[in-house]
Amino acid sequence: MALIVQKYGGTSVGTLDRIRNVASRLKRTRDEGNQVVAVVSAMSGVTDGLLKMARDLSENPSERELDVLVSTGEQQSIALVTMALQDQGVEAASITGRQAGIFTTGSHTRGRILNIEPQMMQGYLDEGKTLVVAGFQGVTPDGQIHTLGRGGSDLTAIAISAALKADVCQILTDVDGVYTCDPRIVKNARKLPEISYDEMLEMASSGSKVMQSRSVEFAKKFGVVFEVRSSLNDNPGTLVLEEHPDMENVVIRGVSIERSQARVTITGIPDEPGMSGTILGALGDAEINLDMIVSNIAHDGYARHSFTMHSNDLAKAQAALKPVLAALSADAKIETDVGIAKLSAVGIGMRSHSGVASTMFKALGDAGINIGMISTSEIKIAVTVDETRIEDAARAVHDAFELDKEPVR
Repeated sequence: MALIVQKYGGTSVGTLDRIRNVASRLKRTRDEGNQVVAVVSAMSGVTDGLLKMARDLSENPSERELDVLVSTGEQQSIALVTMALQDQGVEAASITGRQAGIFTTGSHTRGRILNIEPQMMQGYLDEGKTLVVAGFQGVTPDGQIHTLGRGGSDLTAIAISAALKADVCQILTDVDGVYTCDPRIVKNARKLPEISYDEMLEMASSGSKVMQSRSVEFAKKFGVVFEVRSSLNDNPGTLVLEEHPDMENVVIRGVSIERSQARVTITGIPDEPGMSGTILGALGDAEINLDMIVSNIAHDGYARHSFTMHSNDLAKAQAALKPVLAALSADAKIETDVGIAKLSAVGIGMRSHSGVASTMFKALGDAGINIGMISTSEIKIAVTVDETRIEDAARAVHDAFELDKEPVR
C-alpha cells in the first residue's frame, strides 16, 4: 500500500462539477489500494474576492485579520471536497492547517513552515480515512492563524509529503506539466518529462507560475520527488527530482518571464564600507524581496545601486529607504522605473557549455529588443526588458535555443 499526496489548485476545485471530478480521482486512487491525502486550495477567485472585500472595507486592513479572513477559502474547499467523497462512498475527513499540525513562523500573510506534527493526520489514515487538508495555512506556536503566501498550498503538499514519508507527491493543476515556456505565449513550447530541483527553483523564482519557489526549496531540502500534472486528464506530467548526469546535455531547459517589475536606482551614496548593508538591511526589515542587484562606482566617485522588485513593493521600498538615505548622504537620490519585465533562460547545462549569453543577446538584438539590467547565476541568465516587448523576447530566445525540439542525448 502506497501513501500518495495529491495537491489540487483553485481552478481544479473551481466549480461543483470540478470538485466532483477531484473526488472521483481521489476515489480512483484509493480504490487502487493506496492511502490518500489531498491538499486543496481555495476555489478559483475566492481568495481574490475576500481580499477585495477587505480592502473595500478598510484602506489598510490588519495582516493578522487578513490571514483569518482568507484562510476560510481553503476551509470551504476541504469541506466541499470531503462531502463529495462521502457522497461517493469514501470515508473521508477534512482538517485545517492547525489540525494537520502545521506550525509556522514569520509574518502574517507570508508565514514559513517551522515544523509539522502529523499525529492527527496519521491517526485518521490508520483508521482508513482519506484526508482532505487545507493548503496555504498553518498556526504559530502561540495559536495565531498564518497563511503561507501565494502558492502556499504547493508548500503544504510538499511539507506533508516529507512529514508523512509519502511514496508519491503529485501537484495537480490546470496545466499538464512544466513547459519550456508558457504555451500561451510560445505556441510551440514543449512539455518537459523531467526537470531538476535547481532548474525548477530558478524557473519558479523567475516568473513561472507552475510552482511556488519555496515549495521547490523544501522539496530539494528533504528529497521529495514530485510530479506536476493536470487534474483534468490522465496525461503524464513532469517529474521534479535531483539532477543526474544526462541533464547536463541539455543546455537550456526553459525560458520564463516575470511581469510587473520595478527598478530602483540609488545615486549619491559615498563609496564606503557598510553602505550596501545598511541600504539592503532597511529593505530586508521591510520584508521586501529583491531580485536583481547591480552596484558600481560612478565617475564622480559616488556609489550607484540598482535593484529590481515586484512593482507592488515599490511604494513600501521608497518609504523604507527615505529615512535611511537621508542619514547616509545629503546627495542621495532615488530614481524609479516601472513598466519593465524580466526574461530568464535556465538550464544546468550552462555549467558545461559556453556561448549561451551570446546566443541569447544576439537573438534579442535581432528582434530589436533592448536589454536593461543583466543578472547571472551558474544555471541562469536573466535580463530586464520593456514590459511591452516581453512576449516577443520570450519567443525570440525560445526559438534561438530551439527549445521546441527534443534534445539530442
